[in-house]
Amino acid sequence: MTLFMNKTKKAQTQNPVLEIIRDRWSARSFSEKPISEETMHTLIEAASWAFSANNEQPWRYAVAYRGTPLFDTFLNLLSGGNRPWCKNAGALVLSLGKKTYTANGNTNTAMLHDVGAANMLFTLQANALGIYTHVLGGYDAVKMAELFNLGGDLVPVYLIALGYLDDHEKLEEPYRTREITPRSRKEISDLLLELNQ
Repeated sequence: MTLFMNKTKKAQTQNPVLEIIRDRWSARSFSEKPISEETMHTLIEAASWAFSANNEQPWRYAVAYRGTPLFDTFLNLLSGGNRPWCKNAGALVLSLGKKTYTANGNTNTAMLHDVGAANMLFTLQANALGIYTHVLGGYDAVKMAELFNLGGDLVPVYLIALGYLDDHEKLEEPYRTREITPRSRKEISDLLLELNQ
């Protein structure tokens, strides 16, 4: 069944695209197989090589492994629609951004862009190791910041649910159907702008 899921979710592109990009998708069905600390360090190191304004590297990660109190805390901060399937993730990872430059305290206007780039490398490295990810904006970021006393300079950006893939049949609806529905994207013509001076 897993092979069917992968085949269904492989991006059908109009142009030649790297296989690792075509294979990336936001899974919801995760197996019981745990994610090791060593593997997590590999994912975070991959993230560290994203491009970064002034090499500030404004991303930070807080890792909650399934079966730990921190995992339960992160899970409870998710919106209701994410909890039913996120409970099976091998880990929930909070990505955070540092709002100011370390050297001078000025606002880092590229922070969200750079954190997003790091998160993409994190997910691609995970996929290369057979781990699937789902990046989530559906959580209470304000409560997260308050609960962990993050202060003014560190802000929660996204949560990433990740784990090894499992059968879609274990999911309740509507997640079961979503897990095997082919993916689609906008046409290239919708994404290209022609600027006129």
